[in-house]
Amino acid sequence: MNRRLFWKLCLVIGLGSVLLFWIIARVAWQTEERMSFIDAEHQRTLRHYGEQAEAMYRAGDHEALARWLTTLQQQEQTWAAVVEAEVRPLAGSVLNERFYEGFGLGRDVSWKIHLYFQENPIMDLPFADGRTHFLIILPQRMRPGLNWHYAKLLLQLVVPLVLMLIVCLVLYRHLMQPLGRLEQATRQFSDGRLDVRVRSLLGSRNDELARLAETFDAMAARTGQLIIDQRQRLADMSHELRTPLTRIEMAVSLAEQDGGQRQLLERIRDDCAGMRRLVEDALTLSWLENERPELRDENLDLSELLDSILDDARFEYPDRQILCQMPDSAPLHGSSNRALGQAIENVVRNALDHTPARGQVQVSLSEEGDAWLLQIADQGPGVAEQWLERIFQPFFRGGSERAGFGLGLALAQRQVSATGGSIRASNRAGGGLLMEIRLPRTAM
Repeated sequence: MNRRLFWKLCLVIGLGSVLLFWIIARVAWQTEERMSFIDAEHQRTLRHYGEQAEAMYRAGDHEALARWLTTLQQQEQTWAAVVEAEVRPLAGSVLNERFYEGFGLGRDVSWKIHLYFQENPIMDLPFADGRTHFLIILPQRMRPGLNWHYAKLLLQLVVPLVLMLIVCLVLYRHLMQPLGRLEQATRQFSDGRLDVRVRSLLGSRNDELARLAETFDAMAARTGQLIIDQRQRLADMSHELRTPLTRIEMAVSLAEQDGGQRQLLERIRDDCAGMRRLVEDALTLSWLENERPELRDENLDLSELLDSILDDARFEYPDRQILCQMPDSAPLHGSSNRALGQAIENVVRNALDHTPARGQVQVSLSEEGDAWLLQIADQGPGVAEQWLERIFQPFFRGGSERAGFGLGLALAQRQVSATGGSIRASNRAGGGLLMEIRLPRTAM
């Protein structure tokens, strides 16, 4: 199995780790090297001390030299002295000239100072005669690398952290670029763009993520074709059902004109009308669930829409009383008159169907924040608590023997959602079902 991504990660992490150790060692060495030399200003100060000592020594004023040494030691809190050094070869040996050139009783001020030694070194500033030397233990204030331990700690924490962040950033971008495109394509596919593909966006990349993109493309192609076939099948079914239904209705109309079996023919006509409504509602529900459209392109007055729906309901249900309380005007921006009207009509019809004769259905419309709250309460038997959410599922009737196919509330919920609103059901304290529809006054 090809594991290109695995080997890429191994290579990046391996090289990153080696680079990390190398850079830390390199930077630490260079920092230690720069911090191991006495500051130039302190070097000038030490040489100045040597020049002062040599001037007093050559003048022969040993008492002044002694007082000056005492004062210097107190001032710098260190040890200092002027000494003569004489090296005599023994047993006939001869000293090399290089020895005289580099001979010293201490360290030259330009030499490197070891930062890990606890004691300060003795600095040697030779006089012009080559035999006399001004010696001084390096004052603590002049010692280089006083902050070396802090710098070392900083190098051990900050540099590794920065380098590891860079490595993580490289890995993150390498991994998230195709995953981000895959996420974007998935979102577009869920929004209905069935032709979206990912593999072509990854260029010449050929690793596990590229194969994941290929798998997604294959899935998208198959799923898209299934959805297209389903749409076509629904359209064909609609056409095939509507044609015989139309012929049956025409035949029923002709038979009714001849005066035969009128009651039976009326039953057939009602069944045909019910089948037609079933087909139309099923197609609308399928469209809303598959396409998930946003029906928010109209402005309407909710009070006028509700008035029209309730007038029709009073005509169809003369034995029920509809009590309505709503404002004179309820503007709604960014909605759909047809979808919202059908949804409210289905909820009102459901309330009237479950309300007994001479019963009441209460309808109220009020403001609630930035939304309109429409409440529809009936005097029916209500719904069992465990079924309150299921009544919005297609073809669910909860054991009711009433006529219908159980699509009205399911269709109403999808239509209200498509217009940006929400719907919920609850049982009333005094009996009956309360439906609450919240509609934002301005579409988001």
